[in-house]
Amino acid sequence: MIVDCHVHILAMTAGRGKVSAYLRKRPNVFLARFKFGIPFFATDEQLEQAFANRLALAVNQTPELDAVVGLAFDAVHTEDGQLDDANTHLHVTNEYAAALARLHPKILFGASVHPYRKDAVAELERCVAAGAVLVKWLPLVQGFNPGSDKCRPLFEAMAHHKIPLLSHTGGELSLPQCAPQYASPKHLELALKCGVTVIAAHCGTRSQPFGECHLDTFIRMAKEHERFYGDTSALCLPTRSYAIPLLMRDKAVMQKVVHGSDWPVVSIPPLQMGAVAAFRLLMTQRNWLRRDVLAKRAIGFDDEFFHRGGTLLRLPN
Repeated sequence: MIVDCHVHILAMTAGRGKVSAYLRKRPNVFLARFKFGIPFFATDEQLEQAFANRLALAVNQTPELDAVVGLAFDAVHTEDGQLDDANTHLHVTNEYAAALARLHPKILFGASVHPYRKDAVAELERCVAAGAVLVKWLPLVQGFNPGSDKCRPLFEAMAHHKIPLLSHTGGELSLPQCAPQYASPKHLELALKCGVTVIAAHCGTRSQPFGECHLDTFIRMAKEHERFYGDTSALCLPTRSYAIPLLMRDKAVMQKVVHGSDWPVVSIPPLQMGAVAAFRLLMTQRNWLRRDVLAKRAIGFDDEFFHRGGTLLRLPN
């Protein structure tokens, strides 16, 4: 089964999620509107529905994929477990992500549970019952230390249910950061000690030319820990594509890498596939989801790479 394990969904209406006023002014929101042909005066409900429709269309027009994981995104919570709405710029509820997965057979439910929330374990149980295949974190933005003992109860519950953790590592530009000090994969050691399978999103790569890079840490941990993996989401961007040859030249590390796109982040075919071929793919393939698959195939990512992610997920029987 070939799965894109890292695909974002958008929720903007009450009970489904939130996009802050700050984010609505960011260039990437305007880009999404332009890409999806959404009028500037569209309502939140229309924008939310258009985003869901575009994802479903992109998935259905990517025959190379059997499924994608549509990711929820939990709100920021304080140290004592209270909802911190003021610092929450993006929120996609688990209920909405699960409902979208029920509506579209090729979209799997990726849950998101902030480990500091008082009902974290109970929320995980609800998500597992609803068919969640993984748990997604972005500690830099959601504002927590993934190595804190406060995370241990949730880790133990995740290990019990054999549900993997997909956690952002490396740089971040799309969202405001509450805790940038937790960018390194090293902060995921506790999850591994608790028996959780961990997928380090972006393999610790930097998000801007002179940003901090944690790729070396990812490579070391991938070799040291049996249950530690990385995804290739957003690696088809000029700022992160430097990692591709470094990963591919190490056969041991390539055994620990899985497919992810980071859709709707644009996929720009890297020059490693040849300048002419990259330009041709960029101009001819308008479906960013499929373009990401085709670019990685052209670079040399093999069948084992594309199938590996599906073996890690908590798929329904």
